Amino acid sequence: MTVWEWISVALCCCCVCLPGTVKAEEEIEYSPFDGWYNNFAHPDWGAAETNLLRLLPHAYGDGVYAPSGANRPNPIEISEIAFRGPTGLGSYRNRTALLVFFGQQMVEEILDAQRPGCPPEYFNIKVPKGHHQYDPLGKGDRELPLLRTRHDQRTGFSPNVPREQINEVSAFFDGSLMYGPSKTWSDALRSFKNGLLLSIRDSDNATDSTMDFPAINDIRLPFANPPPPREHKLKPISRFFRIGNPRGNENPFLLTFGILWYRYHNYQARRLKQMNSSWSDEKLFNEARKWTIAVHQKIVYYDWLPSWLGEPLANYTGYDPNVHPQIAVVFQSAAMRFGHTLVPPGVYRRDANCNFKNTTSKTHFANQKALRTCNTFWNPQEAIRESDIDEILMGMMSQIAEREDNIITPDLRGNVFGPLEFSRRDLMAVNIQRGRDHGLPDYNTAREFFGLPRITKWKDINPDLYNKTPDIFEDLAKLYNNSLDDVDIWPAGILETTEKGPGPLFRTIIMNQFTRIRSGDRFWFENYKQTKLFTEEEVEEIRSITLRDVIMQVTKIKSEHMNKDVFFHRSGDPCPQPAQLNHSNRSQLEDCTPVQTFDYFSDSEVSYSLSILCLLATIFPIVGVLWYLVRLHQDSVKTEQAALRKASKRRSALLTKNSKNITIQAIEWIDEKEGERNVTLELNQEKRLIVVKENGTNPVRTIDLSHLRQGDEIELVLSADVNMRMMVIRIPKEYDLVLVFEQPNEREECSTKVKTFLASGGIPLKSPHVTSEKIIRKTARTKAKRQKELETFFSEIFAHALKYEHQTTSRASTSFREASDLVNCELTKTEFADVLSLRSDSLFVTNMFNLIDSNDNGYISFREFLDFFVIFSKGSAQDKAKLLFDMYDLQKDGKLSKEEFKTMLRSMVDLANEKIEESQIDDLITKLLTKTGISSKETGITFEDFQKLMQDYQEELNYASLNIQIGDVKAPEFKGRRENATFKARKTIFRAYGRDKSDRSKRLSNIPSIKTIEQSSPVGPTAQAMANFVKYVENYKRQIFWLVLYTLVVFGIFIERAYYYSVEREHGGLRRIAGYGVTVTRGAASAMMFTYTSLLVTMCRNLITFLRETFFHRFVPFDDAISFHKYIAFQALLFTLIHIIGHCINFYHISTQTADDLACLFRNFFHPTDALPKFHRWCWETITGLTGVVLTVHMFVIYVFGIEYARRHTYKGFWMTHNTYPIFYILTILHGAGRLVQPPLFYYFFLGPAILFAIDQLISISRKKIEIAVVRAEILPSDVTFLEIRKPANFKYKSGQWVRIACLAHRKDEYHPFTLTSAPHEENLALHIRAVGPWTIGIRRLYDPRVVREHAIPKVFLDGPYGEGHQDWDMYEVSILVGGGIGVTPFASIIKDIAHKSQSGLKFVCKKVYFIWVTRTQRHFEWMTDIIREVEDKDSRAIVSVHIFITQFKEKFDIRTTMLYICERYFQKISDRSLFTGLQSVTHFGRPDFKHFFDVIRAEHSSTNVFGVFSCGPPPMTSNVEKACAGQNKDETGALFVHHYENF
Repeated sequence: MTVWEWISVALCCCCVCLPGTVKAEEEIEYSPFDGWYNNFAHPDWGAAETNLLRLLPHAYGDGVYAPSGANRPNPIEISEIAFRGPTGLGSYRNRTALLVFFGQQMVEEILDAQRPGCPPEYFNIKVPKGHHQYDPLGKGDRELPLLRTRHDQRTGFSPNVPREQINEVSAFFDGSLMYGPSKTWSDALRSFKNGLLLSIRDSDNATDSTMDFPAINDIRLPFANPPPPREHKLKPISRFFRIGNPRGNENPFLLTFGILWYRYHNYQARRLKQMNSSWSDEKLFNEARKWTIAVHQKIVYYDWLPSWLGEPLANYTGYDPNVHPQIAVVFQSAAMRFGHTLVPPGVYRRDANCNFKNTTSKTHFANQKALRTCNTFWNPQEAIRESDIDEILMGMMSQIAEREDNIITPDLRGNVFGPLEFSRRDLMAVNIQRGRDHGLPDYNTAREFFGLPRITKWKDINPDLYNKTPDIFEDLAKLYNNSLDDVDIWPAGILETTEKGPGPLFRTIIMNQFTRIRSGDRFWFENYKQTKLFTEEEVEEIRSITLRDVIMQVTKIKSEHMNKDVFFHRSGDPCPQPAQLNHSNRSQLEDCTPVQTFDYFSDSEVSYSLSILCLLATIFPIVGVLWYLVRLHQDSVKTEQAALRKASKRRSALLTKNSKNITIQAIEWIDEKEGERNVTLELNQEKRLIVVKENGTNPVRTIDLSHLRQGDEIELVLSADVNMRMMVIRIPKEYDLVLVFEQPNEREECSTKVKTFLASGGIPLKSPHVTSEKIIRKTARTKAKRQKELETFFSEIFAHALKYEHQTTSRASTSFREASDLVNCELTKTEFADVLSLRSDSLFVTNMFNLIDSNDNGYISFREFLDFFVIFSKGSAQDKAKLLFDMYDLQKDGKLSKEEFKTMLRSMVDLANEKIEESQIDDLITKLLTKTGISSKETGITFEDFQKLMQDYQEELNYASLNIQIGDVKAPEFKGRRENATFKARKTIFRAYGRDKSDRSKRLSNIPSIKTIEQSSPVGPTAQAMANFVKYVENYKRQIFWLVLYTLVVFGIFIERAYYYSVEREHGGLRRIAGYGVTVTRGAASAMMFTYTSLLVTMCRNLITFLRETFFHRFVPFDDAISFHKYIAFQALLFTLIHIIGHCINFYHISTQTADDLACLFRNFFHPTDALPKFHRWCWETITGLTGVVLTVHMFVIYVFGIEYARRHTYKGFWMTHNTYPIFYILTILHGAGRLVQPPLFYYFFLGPAILFAIDQLISISRKKIEIAVVRAEILPSDVTFLEIRKPANFKYKSGQWVRIACLAHRKDEYHPFTLTSAPHEENLALHIRAVGPWTIGIRRLYDPRVVREHAIPKVFLDGPYGEGHQDWDMYEVSILVGGGIGVTPFASIIKDIAHKSQSGLKFVCKKVYFIWVTRTQRHFEWMTDIIREVEDKDSRAIVSVHIFITQFKEKFDIRTTMLYICERYFQKISDRSLFTGLQSVTHFGRPDFKHFFDVIRAEHSSTNVFGVFSCGPPPMTSNVEKACAGQNKDETGALFVHHYENF
């Protein structure tokens, strides 16, 4: 005993023994309800919820908990041999059925160890193949379900502490049968009036005729409530009466005794009330309870037990505190079950006149002689409500029990109740299996323990029975392999049965058990001298009371209508039974209902399927909403386009008011992929041209009708649909012009204008063709289809001109018809311009087209283009120069006038789409002519003079080609004759992009020459691949480290939980039911918790910005926070899907389990015993299931709107859905709070990140809700809006950092990130915002000067600054900045910062910065040009080297860019400025070759080991930079190029 237990005992002794401490009325100690502290020295002896007493040594299979008898025969086979036989044989001693069922209720007073353990452990009994009742079809796969009983969870872990089962009621005869196993249960039975138990007559709807039954169980006392096998369905527990015995409603005969004792208590309470009118309710209740218990004790021990055993117990010698009264395992598992042999197949009912009653429909089966035992299980109220308990009691008194032998009635042997999935079971097989479950040893071991001799021969078990039926013993001997050393106690003990009753073993065990209970019970009624519960006279009165007396006192049965000894029916007793009941006599009893099975998943099929399908289907409406929002955005764009068209119409009307040209506003349909665009058609009657202009200004196509040949006709195709809004203009040798109109009248107007235009030009027109819009879209000859034709055209050109080998196959497969079509194919001027990536109205295109079109028919034929291409592919520099000369020799006199030469240069400038002053062109021409000595010539420039001008550029002309690319077909590269090692070196990017030597020396830092050690590169693909891998790892070692570490942690969390539920909780029950699905889902759940909470850390922008300023930035790649955020989100999605799929499987398994198993496994989820929790209950009626469904849908929403498509097309939708994350985390908390499987764990993962994130958000809120004034706003070209914002106090930032802004006048709660273009030293902050989405377009409109005039400049909210990789430019000795389009914004801040530091003489790590600006045309970014100009003026130390690339030209060395290059270099030599930008920076035409550029950078800075590369722009550009860096890093002998990039 513990110290606290001894203290409690002492206190109890003080309360009981010390006189005068309490009032006299309270000095009496009544027996406890649960048996605790009956024994002061051992308070738990005999108490409820304590372990059964193990008298015999355990025989567990593993010595700890595994069932015994692993090698013993099948229990069903034993039952078929040992207990099968003819019934209908009466008791040798005329024991009555009343004796039998009184014994059942007596046992349940002291013993309840039937409840299954939790978690459930199935110990099923294999049904022999072909069993006549359980496997009639001979499948051989049937099992009789059996769960191992509940045990003490503190036991069963070692041989020293083997598994011990629990008795859930007290082992004493202390009224548990009448009052329940606890004080709480007892209180539920009381009326709290006059000491009475609550009656059904106390209810509001009771009448005078209402029988005296206990109250209805409308408060859901937890009675055992298996499904009645007769109906094979669960029934509500409220149908039962409120009695003390939890299993007292098993059958009407057992319930009869429950009602009997209920009435007897109330009889005693009323009697005592009459004698002691002043007693309180509590006093009356306890005194009546005391008397009821004492009478029951007397009847059991001095009336029933001698009748049962055939002999009395020894005389009572008094209370012995050293005797352990607890129920022995062998008594519970074997001996007490002896009464099964006496149970009859049915019970008679009779009245006082000896009329034995037939059954009625009220008990389901009518006109039967008796109530069939097997068909009354768990339907006890039917017979009792029909005729009260009197007729049942009298029937049991008159009925002789079954014979004392080994034969068991089929009502128990094969037809006892079972679970829904097996409605009938063999109780004898269950008894045998239960003994093995409880670890009982063999039969002979038990005999030896109780002082009985071992049995060595089978016949010695029961010689008399052996002589009658030797085959039973012989068959059993075969089953047990002729060994008596491992025979189960239960079958052998029953075989010992004699006419007197139990055989020697069971008799000894029963007498031992009852003796210990009586001797160990301090509150035994005969121990009155110690307990003071009774006086000697009262004890004598109790000794005189019999069950016969009790019956007479609480029923209407009179003495003459009963046996003298109700436990026997002897001669002279009234109303002998009509006949001994026989289960096979159909005139007496109906058959037991057959065994039935049950599919627990039934009624879940529809909800399971629909729930999963609906959950999956939610993705479609979510995608539909996304599509709808995108359409709304597109519609708004269309609305704007319509407004633009109207404005364009107004402008066109003004412009064409005095013009002869006809204008038409329309929408051009390009194709299914490209969609539509707003266009203006100009019909030039004079030149017979159709010019298509996008948005009314930019010509995108010119159709020349002047070159139509005789017989060519124009065709109009009109749609005949309801809308009647589409029209096709079909022109020979051109792809179709498909127009769409908003209204039919607009189409009619257009048709009229086209017809007028064609008629005025004398152009023939076919009759309009009418068809459907669908057919038009399908059959239209679109530009894409035309391009496929052109791909074939140019493939053949390349094949003919260059003998291109890879074209052989395609040419061989060309049919005659296709070859004919190819020869007849001709290019229009517009197509020719498209091929060269130039405008069709360019002078260069016009001159070159006219030159190639040798027959002047307005088209370039296959042969004409082939002849021209041969010159560029194989011709010399002189040939190409002559071609260029002829292009601009408009007079064809072999000379170029100064005006023609000026026209040539002007056409070159037009190619760059730049505006150059006339004076600059004149200066350039003068310098060129002066240099060559031909400035004084008045007659013009001959070809020889032109060659002199080009003599310094023979190499460029020699390498020049036509940059032809159409679709996937690109002009192949070809080598010049002079391509030696020197020429290859000059092809590097520095050769093309750099300045002359003197200029470079000015702009480059002086790098000391360091001797290097040459290393050989790895040879072989494997070695090269390994070298590449090593370089990649070296370049991204920090990212790889943290990525791998995080992934390992996530999978470690997953594995830990999976291991826990697979191994440590292997016997937890749920894993056994759901398989390894539960281990996967639990592992995935923990991984989800970690990943979803990690996402918060990656969004702590302020924390990341702060940490990247510390030494941590050397170890943690903070700049990749967003990429890491996406990676974590991907992992979260992966584990979420695993979790969801796993639970779909788990819930299926759960929905197939029994209600009792589910009540055990999910204790926090109550369900009535008559309800089977179906899938829909788990999914839709639990907080875990419901929140899981909502979380899944929420997750779908967040991830769908998080994809790049959604961010680009409906940023507001992305922003709004992502900002619902608090709801997501709240739902996650609620999801775990349901405790469906385990206690909540989410807060372990969530608390830390949530606190960090909350603090970070508070920091942001503290500043982002401060209104900040916009000092200045400008609308710049290329849809860029400039905002100058007042710098807040204490706002410190680094060049290259970014902020988030929201506008008070435009969606004030929607924040968008933008890089600062101001430098830290500047007074205010600057932003350049490109209008690409709804929000940025709205900002552009809002800050338009025409709008701002009407109100004050709207203020903004500012959140930041936040760090990113670009701010680390100063950590490298050499930094390379690459900006594309609006991606130059972070570098604007950086180069301004460099200029300031350079001018101020500040020292910093970076020695050289290369800034590469890639743009279609710098005219759209004049603000950036101004910044570069300012930097050039201030950069006194020549730290920054700027290179500008105009990307209208795709290749470096084609004929047009070569001429631009020549003009640019001449102008730079003249003025040290770019001809196009006015900057000292070098301007290039085409896209940069980053690989060559990095080669030269590495050569120029050979002593530098690490270069910092920073790029910002569209993904294709940053991808090219990344590839170039990766290429450099593959070289083991080279330096490391560390790339930081940002896309927009």
